[in-house]
Amino acid sequence: FFFKAEDGIRSHALSGWLVFVYNTHPPDPAGREGSGGGAPEPAELPELDVIFPVLHGPFGEDGTVQGLLRLAHLPFVGPGVLGSAVCMDKDVAKRLLRDAGVPVAPFITVLSRHEAPSWEEAVAALDAPIFVKPANMGSSVGVSKVETDPDYRRALDEAFSFDTKVLLERTIRGREIELSVLGNETPEASVPGEIAPTHAFYSYEAKYLDHDGADLIIPADLDAETTARAREIAVRAFRVLCCEGMARVDLFLATEACGPIPAGSVVVNEINTLPGFTRISMYPKLWEASGVSYPELIDRLLRLAIERAERDERLASAIDLQGGGEVGA
Repeated sequence: FFFKAEDGIRSHALSGWLVFVYNTHPPDPAGREGSGGGAPEPAELPELDVIFPVLHGPFGEDGTVQGLLRLAHLPFVGPGVLGSAVCMDKDVAKRLLRDAGVPVAPFITVLSRHEAPSWEEAVAALDAPIFVKPANMGSSVGVSKVETDPDYRRALDEAFSFDTKVLLERTIRGREIELSVLGNETPEASVPGEIAPTHAFYSYEAKYLDHDGADLIIPADLDAETTARAREIAVRAFRVLCCEGMARVDLFLATEACGPIPAGSVVVNEINTLPGFTRISMYPKLWEASGVSYPELIDRLLRLAIERAERDERLASAIDLQGGGEVGA
Protein backbone atom coordinates (compact mmCIF):
# COMPACT_ATOMS: atom_id res chain seq x y z
CA PHE A 1 0.00 0.00 0.00
CA PHE A 2 1.27 3.50 -0.79
CA PHE A 3 0.01 6.32 1.35
CA LYS A 4 0.61 9.56 3.20
CA ALA A 5 2.13 8.30 6.46
CA GLU A 6 0.98 9.27 9.93
CA ASP A 7 3.01 9.29 13.13
CA GLY A 8 3.43 5.89 14.70
CA ILE A 9 2.79 3.86 11.54
CA ARG A 10 5.83 2.02 10.26
CA SER A 11 6.55 2.55 6.60
CA HIS A 12 9.30 2.32 4.01
CA ALA A 13 10.51 5.19 1.83
CA LEU A 14 10.56 4.55 -1.90
CA SER A 15 10.98 7.16 -4.61
CA GLY A 16 9.10 9.80 -2.63
CA TRP A 17 6.35 7.42 -1.49
CA LEU A 18 5.85 5.83 1.91
CA VAL A 19 5.06 2.13 1.83
CA PHE A 20 2.95 0.12 4.25
CA VAL A 21 3.23 -3.65 3.66
CA TYR A 22 0.45 -5.94 4.83
CA ASN A 23 0.57 -9.58 3.74
CA THR A 24 -2.64 -11.54 4.33
CA HIS A 25 -0.91 -14.92 4.20
CA PRO A 26 0.23 -16.83 7.35
CA PRO A 27 2.18 -17.63 9.44
CA ASP A 28 2.79 -14.53 11.63
CA PRO A 29 -0.47 -13.31 13.24
CA ALA A 30 1.03 -9.85 13.56
CA GLY A 31 0.91 -9.49 9.80
CA ARG A 32 3.06 -6.37 9.54
CA GLU A 33 6.08 -5.90 7.28
CA GLY A 34 5.12 -8.65 4.86
CA SER A 35 5.30 -11.37 7.51
CA GLY A 36 1.76 -12.66 7.09
CA GLY A 37 -1.41 -12.60 9.15
CA GLY A 38 -5.11 -11.93 8.82
CA ALA A 39 -6.86 -8.91 7.36
CA PRO A 40 -6.24 -5.62 9.17
CA GLU A 41 -8.93 -3.84 11.14
CA PRO A 42 -10.18 -0.72 9.28
CA ALA A 43 -8.96 1.51 12.10
CA GLU A 44 -5.41 0.24 11.55
CA LEU A 45 -5.22 1.47 7.97
CA PRO A 46 -3.97 4.95 7.12
CA GLU A 47 -5.49 6.99 4.32
CA LEU A 48 -4.32 5.12 1.24
CA ASP A 49 -3.33 6.76 -2.03
CA VAL A 50 -2.57 3.71 -4.18
CA ILE A 51 -2.82 -0.05 -3.83
CA PHE A 52 -0.11 -2.21 -5.40
CA PRO A 53 -1.52 -5.78 -5.53
CA VAL A 54 1.15 -8.46 -5.12
CA LEU A 55 -1.09 -11.49 -5.53
CA HIS A 56 -1.09 -14.55 -7.75
CA GLY A 57 -3.80 -16.85 -9.07
CA PRO A 58 -7.59 -16.86 -8.59
CA PHE A 59 -9.07 -13.90 -6.68
CA GLY A 60 -5.77 -12.01 -6.88
CA GLU A 61 -5.33 -11.76 -10.65
CA ASP A 62 -8.79 -12.55 -12.03
CA GLY A 63 -10.53 -9.22 -11.41
CA THR A 64 -11.97 -10.05 -7.98
CA VAL A 65 -9.65 -7.86 -5.92
CA GLN A 66 -9.65 -5.28 -8.70
CA GLY A 67 -13.45 -5.05 -8.49
CA LEU A 68 -13.29 -4.62 -4.73
CA LEU A 69 -10.81 -1.77 -5.13
CA ARG A 70 -13.00 -0.10 -7.75
CA LEU A 71 -15.96 -0.24 -5.37
CA ALA A 72 -13.78 1.36 -2.70
CA HIS A 73 -12.66 4.09 -5.16
CA LEU A 74 -9.02 3.20 -4.50
CA PRO A 75 -6.46 3.58 -7.30
CA PHE A 76 -4.52 0.37 -7.94
CA VAL A 77 -1.63 -0.79 -10.10
CA GLY A 78 -2.24 -3.11 -13.03
CA PRO A 79 -5.17 -3.92 -15.30
CA GLY A 80 -8.74 -3.36 -14.17
CA VAL A 81 -11.55 -5.86 -13.71
CA LEU A 82 -12.05 -6.69 -17.38
CA GLY A 83 -8.38 -6.92 -18.37
CA SER A 84 -7.56 -9.02 -15.31
CA ALA A 85 -10.46 -11.43 -15.85
CA VAL A 86 -9.82 -11.82 -19.58
CA CYS A 87 -6.09 -12.48 -19.19
CA MET A 88 -6.69 -14.98 -16.39
CA ASP A 89 -8.96 -17.08 -18.63
CA LYS A 90 -6.60 -18.57 -21.22
CA ASP A 91 -9.50 -19.75 -23.38
CA VAL A 92 -11.16 -16.32 -23.62
CA ALA A 93 -7.82 -14.55 -24.03
CA LYS A 94 -6.71 -16.80 -26.89
CA ARG A 95 -10.05 -16.49 -28.69
CA LEU A 96 -9.93 -12.69 -28.48
CA LEU A 97 -6.33 -12.59 -29.68
CA ARG A 98 -7.03 -15.01 -32.53
CA ASP A 99 -10.08 -13.02 -33.66
CA ALA A 100 -7.97 -9.83 -33.60
CA GLY A 101 -5.36 -11.42 -35.85
CA VAL A 102 -2.74 -11.87 -33.13
CA PRO A 103 -1.00 -15.25 -33.58
CA VAL A 104 -1.66 -17.93 -30.92
CA ALA A 105 -0.92 -21.65 -30.77
CA PRO A 106 -3.74 -23.95 -31.99
CA PHE A 107 -5.84 -25.14 -29.04
CA ILE A 108 -8.96 -27.04 -28.01
CA THR A 109 -11.16 -25.98 -25.07
CA VAL A 110 -12.62 -28.80 -22.96
CA LEU A 111 -15.55 -27.88 -20.71
CA SER A 112 -15.84 -31.12 -18.73
CA ARG A 113 -13.80 -34.27 -18.15
CA HIS A 114 -16.26 -36.58 -19.93
CA GLU A 115 -16.27 -34.31 -23.02
CA ALA A 116 -12.49 -34.48 -23.46
CA PRO A 117 -11.37 -35.85 -26.82
CA SER A 118 -9.56 -39.18 -26.86
CA TRP A 119 -5.78 -39.14 -27.06
CA GLU A 120 -5.99 -40.16 -30.72
CA GLU A 121 -8.42 -37.31 -31.48
CA ALA A 122 -6.28 -34.78 -29.63
CA VAL A 123 -3.12 -35.85 -31.47
CA ALA A 124 -4.92 -35.75 -34.82
CA ALA A 125 -5.93 -32.14 -34.14
CA LEU A 126 -2.84 -30.82 -32.36
CA ASP A 127 0.01 -33.30 -32.89
CA ALA A 128 2.14 -34.51 -29.97
CA PRO A 129 3.40 -33.49 -27.49
CA ILE A 130 0.38 -31.59 -26.16
CA PHE A 131 0.14 -29.13 -23.27
CA VAL A 132 -2.81 -29.66 -20.91
CA LYS A 133 -3.64 -26.54 -18.88
CA PRO A 134 -6.33 -25.36 -16.46
CA ALA A 135 -7.89 -22.31 -18.11
CA ASN A 136 -7.82 -20.15 -14.98
CA MET A 137 -4.62 -20.79 -13.07
CA GLY A 138 -1.27 -19.05 -12.93
CA SER A 139 2.38 -19.93 -12.26
CA SER A 140 2.07 -23.05 -14.47
CA VAL A 141 0.04 -24.79 -11.72
CA GLY A 142 -1.67 -27.91 -13.08
CA VAL A 143 0.11 -27.69 -16.45
CA SER A 144 1.43 -30.89 -18.05
CA LYS A 145 3.28 -31.69 -21.26
CA VAL A 146 2.15 -35.12 -22.46
CA GLU A 147 3.20 -37.56 -25.17
CA THR A 148 1.27 -40.73 -24.29
CA ASP A 149 -2.33 -41.73 -23.64
CA PRO A 150 -1.79 -42.63 -19.94
CA ASP A 151 0.00 -39.33 -19.28
CA TYR A 152 -2.78 -37.49 -21.13
CA ARG A 153 -5.46 -39.05 -18.91
CA ARG A 154 -3.53 -38.18 -15.75
CA ALA A 155 -2.96 -34.63 -16.99
CA LEU A 156 -6.67 -34.15 -17.64
CA ASP A 157 -7.52 -35.35 -14.13
CA GLU A 158 -4.97 -32.97 -12.63
CA ALA A 159 -6.06 -29.97 -14.71
CA PHE A 160 -9.74 -30.55 -13.93
CA SER A 161 -8.90 -30.67 -10.22
CA PHE A 162 -8.02 -26.96 -10.54
CA ASP A 163 -10.66 -25.69 -12.98
CA THR A 164 -13.90 -26.57 -14.74
CA LYS A 165 -12.38 -25.60 -18.09
CA VAL A 166 -9.17 -27.01 -19.57
CA LEU A 167 -7.08 -26.15 -22.63
CA LEU A 168 -5.31 -28.62 -24.89
CA GLU A 169 -2.62 -26.71 -26.73
CA ARG A 170 -0.23 -27.52 -29.55
CA THR A 171 3.44 -27.37 -28.64
CA ILE A 172 5.35 -24.57 -30.36
CA ARG A 173 8.93 -25.67 -30.84
CA GLY A 174 11.05 -22.61 -30.37
CA ARG A 175 12.33 -20.00 -27.96
CA GLU A 176 10.43 -18.48 -25.02
CA ILE A 177 10.52 -14.68 -25.28
CA GLU A 178 9.07 -12.24 -22.73
CA LEU A 179 8.42 -8.50 -22.87
CA SER A 180 7.28 -6.04 -20.23
CA VAL A 181 4.56 -3.59 -21.25
CA LEU A 182 3.88 -0.33 -19.40
CA GLY A 183 1.22 2.33 -19.89
CA ASN A 184 -2.48 3.13 -20.11
CA GLU A 185 -3.72 4.65 -23.38
CA THR A 186 -0.25 4.64 -24.98
CA PRO A 187 1.53 1.49 -23.78
CA GLU A 188 5.13 0.75 -24.67
CA ALA A 189 7.16 -2.46 -24.63
CA SER A 190 10.57 -3.10 -23.12
CA VAL A 191 13.44 -4.86 -24.80
CA PRO A 192 12.72 -8.60 -25.08
CA GLY A 193 14.22 -11.19 -22.77
CA GLU A 194 14.48 -14.95 -23.14
CA ILE A 195 13.67 -17.81 -20.77
CA ALA A 196 15.88 -20.84 -21.35
CA PRO A 197 14.38 -23.62 -19.15
CA THR A 198 16.54 -26.47 -17.95
CA HIS A 199 13.37 -28.59 -17.51
CA ALA A 200 11.09 -30.04 -20.22
CA PHE A 201 9.18 -26.73 -19.98
CA TYR A 202 8.99 -23.73 -17.66
CA SER A 203 6.92 -25.55 -15.03
CA TYR A 204 5.91 -24.52 -11.51
CA GLU A 205 8.89 -26.49 -10.18
CA ALA A 206 11.27 -24.74 -12.58
CA LYS A 207 9.89 -21.33 -11.62
CA TYR A 208 9.75 -21.63 -7.85
CA LEU A 209 11.48 -24.76 -6.51
CA ASP A 210 14.61 -25.12 -8.63
CA HIS A 211 16.97 -22.15 -8.45
CA ASP A 212 18.61 -23.44 -11.64
CA GLY A 213 15.29 -24.12 -13.38
CA ALA A 214 15.93 -21.58 -16.13
CA ASP A 215 18.41 -19.06 -17.40
CA LEU A 216 17.18 -15.49 -17.96
CA ILE A 217 18.82 -13.86 -20.97
CA ILE A 218 18.42 -10.06 -21.03
CA PRO A 219 18.24 -8.74 -23.63
CA ALA A 220 17.35 -11.69 -25.85
CA ASP A 221 19.68 -12.32 -28.77
CA LEU A 222 17.29 -11.34 -31.57
CA ASP A 223 17.81 -9.46 -34.80
CA ALA A 224 16.33 -5.97 -35.13
CA GLU A 225 13.39 -7.09 -37.28
CA THR A 226 12.32 -9.86 -34.88
CA THR A 227 12.74 -7.53 -31.89
CA ALA A 228 10.50 -4.90 -33.51
CA ARG A 229 7.90 -7.53 -34.41
CA ALA A 230 7.89 -8.96 -30.88
CA ARG A 231 7.43 -5.49 -29.35
CA GLU A 232 4.62 -4.65 -31.76
CA ILE A 233 2.78 -7.93 -31.05
CA ALA A 234 3.22 -7.48 -27.29
CA VAL A 235 1.62 -4.02 -27.37
CA ARG A 236 -1.19 -5.26 -29.65
CA ALA A 237 -1.96 -8.14 -27.30
CA PHE A 238 -1.91 -5.75 -24.32
CA ARG A 239 -4.49 -3.54 -26.02
CA VAL A 240 -6.70 -6.34 -27.38
CA LEU A 241 -7.05 -7.83 -23.90
CA CYS A 242 -7.92 -4.46 -22.30
CA CYS A 243 -4.78 -4.25 -20.15
CA GLU A 244 -3.68 -1.07 -18.40
CA GLY A 245 -0.77 -0.14 -16.18
CA MET A 246 1.42 -3.16 -16.63
CA ALA A 247 1.62 -6.72 -17.91
CA ARG A 248 4.27 -9.18 -18.98
CA VAL A 249 3.60 -10.66 -22.41
CA ASP A 250 4.98 -14.17 -22.94
CA LEU A 251 5.71 -15.15 -26.54
CA PHE A 252 7.10 -18.06 -28.52
CA LEU A 253 9.50 -17.58 -31.41
CA ALA A 254 8.93 -20.68 -33.55
CA THR A 255 12.21 -22.19 -34.74
CA GLU A 256 10.42 -24.73 -36.94
CA ALA A 257 7.03 -25.04 -38.60
CA CYS A 258 4.34 -26.31 -36.20
CA GLY A 259 1.22 -27.13 -38.20
CA PRO A 260 -0.26 -23.80 -39.34
CA ILE A 261 2.49 -21.84 -37.53
CA PRO A 262 5.42 -21.14 -39.92
CA ALA A 263 9.01 -21.14 -38.72
CA GLY A 264 10.04 -17.66 -37.58
CA SER A 265 6.55 -16.76 -36.33
CA VAL A 266 6.09 -14.79 -33.11
CA VAL A 267 3.19 -16.37 -31.20
CA VAL A 268 1.52 -15.11 -28.01
CA ASN A 269 1.52 -17.67 -25.21
CA GLU A 270 -0.18 -15.68 -22.43
CA ILE A 271 -0.27 -12.36 -20.60
CA ASN A 272 0.57 -12.06 -16.92
CA THR A 273 -1.18 -9.04 -15.41
CA LEU A 274 0.61 -9.20 -12.03
CA PRO A 275 4.09 -10.44 -12.94
CA GLY A 276 6.80 -11.15 -10.39
CA PHE A 277 8.20 -7.87 -9.09
CA THR A 278 11.31 -8.55 -7.06
CA ARG A 279 14.49 -6.86 -8.21
CA ILE A 280 15.52 -10.11 -9.94
CA SER A 281 12.16 -10.73 -11.64
CA MET A 282 11.87 -10.54 -15.41
CA TYR A 283 9.42 -7.60 -15.54
CA PRO A 284 11.60 -5.01 -13.74
CA LYS A 285 14.84 -6.43 -15.14
CA LEU A 286 13.57 -5.96 -18.70
CA TRP A 287 12.73 -2.33 -17.94
CA GLU A 288 16.11 -1.85 -16.28
CA ALA A 289 17.72 -3.10 -19.51
CA SER A 290 15.50 -0.59 -21.33
CA GLY A 291 16.78 2.31 -19.23
CA VAL A 292 14.08 2.47 -16.52
CA SER A 293 15.39 1.86 -13.00
CA TYR A 294 13.47 -0.14 -10.38
CA PRO A 295 12.45 2.93 -8.28
CA GLU A 296 11.51 4.88 -11.42
CA LEU A 297 9.42 1.95 -12.67
CA ILE A 298 7.46 1.76 -9.42
CA ASP A 299 6.93 5.52 -9.47
CA ARG A 300 5.58 5.38 -13.03
CA LEU A 301 3.23 2.51 -12.17
CA LEU A 302 1.84 4.40 -9.18
CA ARG A 303 1.27 7.51 -11.26
CA LEU A 304 -0.40 5.47 -14.02
CA ALA A 305 -2.76 4.03 -11.40
CA ILE A 306 -3.66 7.50 -10.12
CA GLU A 307 -4.12 8.88 -13.64
CA ARG A 308 -6.49 6.05 -14.54
CA ALA A 309 -8.49 6.46 -11.34
CA GLU A 310 -8.85 10.21 -11.94
CA ARG A 311 -9.89 9.54 -15.54
CA ASP A 312 -12.53 7.01 -14.47
CA GLU A 313 -13.88 9.27 -11.73
CA ARG A 314 -14.65 11.91 -14.37
CA LEU A 315 -16.93 9.53 -16.27
CA ALA A 316 -20.67 9.83 -15.76
CA SER A 317 -22.20 6.86 -13.94
CA ALA A 318 -25.83 7.98 -13.79
CA ILE A 319 -28.39 10.02 -15.72
CA ASP A 320 -30.81 12.65 -14.38
CA LEU A 321 -34.39 11.92 -15.41
CA GLN A 322 -35.42 15.61 -15.46
CA GLY A 323 -35.86 16.05 -11.76
CA GLY A 324 -37.04 12.52 -11.16
CA GLY A 325 -33.78 11.44 -9.58
CA GLU A 326 -30.72 9.70 -10.90
CA VAL A 327 -30.64 6.28 -12.53
CA GLY A 328 -27.39 4.35 -12.75
CA ALA A 329 -24.57 3.12 -10.60
